[in-house]
This record gives sequence, C-alpha cells and structure tokens, in this order.
Amino acid sequence: MESYKKSDYALNKFSEGIVYRFADRIVEVTLERYLSENPGKTEQDFLELKALSDEIYHDQDLADNRYNKRKRTLNGMEEVDKPSALSMDEQFIRKHDETNARKAADRLLHSGKLTETQQRRFVQHFFQGLSIRQIAALDNVDYRAVWDSLHWASKKLKKFFSE
Repeated sequence: MESYKKSDYALNKFSEGIVYRFADRIVEVTLERYLSENPGKTEQDFLELKALSDEIYHDQDLADNRYNKRKRTLNGMEEVDKPSALSMDEQFIRKHDETNARKAADRLLHSGKLTETQQRRFVQHFFQGLSIRQIAALDNVDYRAVWDSLHWASKKLKKFFSE
C-alpha cells in the first residue's frame, strides 16, 4: 500500500499550488502561473480550484483505501483452508481439553499451592471473568501486582495440567 505522504492527495494538499502527477513527472500549477495563463481569473478562483482539487484527490484516496481493504480481505479469505465450524473430532478434543483444564484448576485450587491472594484472584479472573484492572481496583493495588499474581498461578496451573 502506498505511503500517505507519497500519495497524490498528500502531495496536492500540502503544496501551495495544484499538483498533477504524470508517469514521468510532477507538475505544480502555482497561483502566479494560474493568473498569468488565465487573465480573467482571480486569486479567489484559484483558491476554489485548489479546494476542489484537494476534495477530488481526497475522494480518490478514500476510494482507493476502500478498494484495497476489500481486496486484502478477499485475498486473505483465499488462503483460509479451514472450515469455520469445528469437525466432530476437533469438538471432542476441545471438550476433552476443557474438562482436563477444569480438573487441573480444581486440583490447583484445592492443593494449597496458591496463596490466599492468588487463589482469590485466580477465581475472580478465570471463573468470574473480571479483568486484571478490575481486580486491581477491588484490591486497591497496582494492576501489575495482580498480573504477577495471576502469572505465577498460571505457571502452577500448567504444571497441574501436564500431570
């Protein structure tokens, strides 16, 4: 995708004149050149033409962006080779993993390996769905303390999950 600063729109918008980009060169029509080539025109006419050219380039830039986003999305879809719904065996494996994860979490919670604070935060985050910042606000601590607590609880959970 073309860089914004190199786009026709940016080139025209940030130039004092009206810019025309050709394959082999760029031409800028300045106010002086416009008035000398159009004796019946005024500075106001030039400013209106400049505003119109900015608007046209802007509309063209928006249309190009919309096209490129659609094209990128459609091209990305071609590379997807997995169906959107899980197959029966994938569903079974996922269900089995969830069951094992719940068993591991239950064993961890009742093992005595977590501190009281880790246990409470673990339940709040993983079972009640509270965010780390919400738990930090409830505990009146910095969110990093909650993150650290959950991080170590997760490490302990991984050990239980692998057993």
